[in-house]
Amino acid sequence: MGVFAYLRVSTMRQYDEGNSIEVQEQQIADYAVRHSLVINRYFRDRGVSGSVPLMNRDKGQELLSSLQSGDVVIASKLDRMFRSARDALNVLEEFKNKGVALHFIDLGGDVTNGIGKLVFTILSAVAEQERGRIRERIAEAKQVMRQEGKYQGGKVPFGYKVNSEGHLEEEPIQQRCIEIIKKQDAEGKSLREISEFLKAELKVKISYQGVRRIVLGLRKTDEKSR
Repeated sequence: MGVFAYLRVSTMRQYDEGNSIEVQEQQIADYAVRHSLVINRYFRDRGVSGSVPLMNRDKGQELLSSLQSGDVVIASKLDRMFRSARDALNVLEEFKNKGVALHFIDLGGDVTNGIGKLVFTILSAVAEQERGRIRERIAEAKQVMRQEGKYQGGKVPFGYKVNSEGHLEEEPIQQRCIEIIKKQDAEGKSLREISEFLKAELKVKISYQGVRRIVLGLRKTDEKSR
C-alpha cells in the first residue's frame, strides 16, 4: 500500500487563509500519525488555480498515473484538490474503481464509500457554486470600478501610475520618455539608440524591446486618429 499526500496553492492564496504548502504538510503529517500511516510521497502543485482539473495539473496528473489498488491519497481540504463538482466526482469514481482510498482531513477522513461519499458529493457541488459566486462578485466589483473610472488591475501602462484614489494618472518622467521616443523615432533613430539615450539622459532603464512596444503603441494611436 502506498500513501500519498496531495497539496496545492494558488498564486493569489499562497500564504492566505492557512492554506500554504507548509500548513498543509503539517496537517497531513499529523493526520497520518493519528491513523498509523506513513507518507511515501508528497505531490505539490504550486501556483495552480483550483479551477484547473486535477488531471491537467503537473503534479495532479503525476499522482493519478502513480496510483495502484490499495493506495491511499490524503489532502488537507476538499478545495485543495477540487473546485469543480464534475471533476471531483469523476476522480472519486476512478479512485473507487481502482480501489484507492481518498481522505480529506476537513471532511473527517475517507470519502470513498458510504456517508463520506454523500458528504463529499454535496460539498463538491457547494464548492463549485461558491466559485461561481466569487466570479460574480469580482465581475460586479470591476463594473463598479469602471463606473467610477478606477483602474481595474493588471500591468499599469508605461507613462502612468495608480494614485491613492485608484485612478490612473500621468507619471511625469515616463511621459517625458514617451515624448522623446516619439521624436527620435520620427528622426529615424534605432530602437537601441533611443534606449541608450533614455538611460543616459533620464536615467530610465528601458530595453530596446520596451521602446519597440511604445513605438508600436504610438503608431497604432496615430493610425486610429487619422
